[in-house]
Amino acid sequence: MTENVEKNTDNNSWENLRNWIHCVCVVTFDLEIGQALETTFPNDVTLSKQEISNICYLAFPDSNSGCIGDTNFIIRLQTSPTNRTLKREHLIYNSKCPQELQINPSYFWGYVYFRQVKDPSLPRGYFQKSFVIVSRLPFNNLFSKISCLIAPEYFQNGELSLEAVCNNIDRWPAPIPGIPISLPLLGSVFQMKIPMNGNSGTIKNINFSISENLENHIQASVEDLNFFTILQPVMSHIHLLWELVLTCEPLVIIAPSPTLCSNMVLALTRIIAPLRYCGDYRPYFTIHDSEFKQYTNKSPGPPPVILGVTNPFFGKTLFHWPHSIRLDDTDQTHSHKLKKKTNMKLLDNSPGVYTTYKTFLQKDKSIIKKLVNGVTRKRPSEVQSALLKRHLLELTQSFMFTLERYIASLMPLQKNISPFKAAPSPLPFNPDDFFQTLETAGPQLTTGIKGDWVGLYKKFFRCPNFDGWFNTRYSELYSKLQALHLEALSDADLKLWVQGRPEVEVVDMVIKIRNKINECKEHNLPVSDSCKVEEQLNQRLQDIISSLPDDMKNILKVS
Repeated sequence: MTENVEKNTDNNSWENLRNWIHCVCVVTFDLEIGQALETTFPNDVTLSKQEISNICYLAFPDSNSGCIGDTNFIIRLQTSPTNRTLKREHLIYNSKCPQELQINPSYFWGYVYFRQVKDPSLPRGYFQKSFVIVSRLPFNNLFSKISCLIAPEYFQNGELSLEAVCNNIDRWPAPIPGIPISLPLLGSVFQMKIPMNGNSGTIKNINFSISENLENHIQASVEDLNFFTILQPVMSHIHLLWELVLTCEPLVIIAPSPTLCSNMVLALTRIIAPLRYCGDYRPYFTIHDSEFKQYTNKSPGPPPVILGVTNPFFGKTLFHWPHSIRLDDTDQTHSHKLKKKTNMKLLDNSPGVYTTYKTFLQKDKSIIKKLVNGVTRKRPSEVQSALLKRHLLELTQSFMFTLERYIASLMPLQKNISPFKAAPSPLPFNPDDFFQTLETAGPQLTTGIKGDWVGLYKKFFRCPNFDGWFNTRYSELYSKLQALHLEALSDADLKLWVQGRPEVEVVDMVIKIRNKINECKEHNLPVSDSCKVEEQLNQRLQDIISSLPDDMKNILKVS
């Protein structure tokens, strides 16, 4: 893969295109081998055999789904080790975007447009083909709409339209968060603003200059889903589902179509925002997936993953899983019942939420009542989604606020940072110390929701979501301490310090300062003024070297 990247860079081959998409795949049905890869574009793209196999099997709805016409859904698949090196543009993007929109180099996203229509001229009597945009970017809203624009064009006009599409995308600017972006495509233009870390993803007061002959598509968000509509069948159990997702409990969604299951999986991973869901999740999963055995093995038990499936076979295969949601396509506005799996004597295929879980917190009935009244009053789904998102956001923020405040207390005092000693490390996380803060500053004071908050925190501490959050915050504390130590060193009076010091100690300080200068350049430490600090460190370096004998000066200048 490395050799291919270098070759493409030298030839400037589709470099801008690969900022946005890895490739486009067209999957067709072969009578002898089943789903088969018909076309990839660009032609020099690198996909492993396992990646090709997973794309082919995931690109078609399960044979039980009976999808006639056009079907859109989203897939997520593991990348091969050779495809896990990110471009420089992707690293810059990751450093600026919110955590939930960051690129995970271990996964590709696939935005699928599947068409199945009767065609008597074909051997099976049906035209069956999928158009798949493969990308590293989790832009579910944007790429789903783009696939709806370009897939029908491809089905009608073939590879010429595909090359035109890729030429358009190759002229797009890099995906940089925080600035308005216009993306021309086949006579249309998609306008959007990728959110920056800590900011909303919606477009507000953005002025675009655009040619009058282009159709204009304003994207309110690059990855938004119709939150309320998707979650409406399970709305009365939203607090139960919030706890399941928060603590990374294994959950399978069984639906009649890949559209329904993929939308539900993606919506569930967002209900704990702004906390990033750190378990695995597959919006659409089949029995042919390379990880099928791993997820269906009864020993040591299901991993922390949310799976979306359509094959009824999974109802039996994953019966040992503690939590599942069964959806139907008759009427997605009705509420699904809660069913305890411990009481099930026979396999129940009726719609509902099946679980062995006992919630730690009480249900907030007021928000559910407000949303139900909104349905009665025919309140727009956008407004309903905003109400639901705000409630879940406030719930998650209340849960995390106490943790955020506690981890901030692990930061050593600035007065204890000495330029002549190593930078201190953050204090260790002590759950007992944290629990002592809950009575006077716990989440129950801001949410009004009662329950066993301590029990919920203890369960949270044992799941990947806590590990992901804690590792990120601890790294931020460490970087901040390094930056403060850097600033203290740049302000220190080293002319006074060097007097009477042994040469070996002075040389050690020179090496330390040089390392700090490199660290400031390479690791983007959060210093108040990096240019000023670097300049001052170079001056401190000269202060020390000028105090040394000539022979030592020459040695240090050469090194």
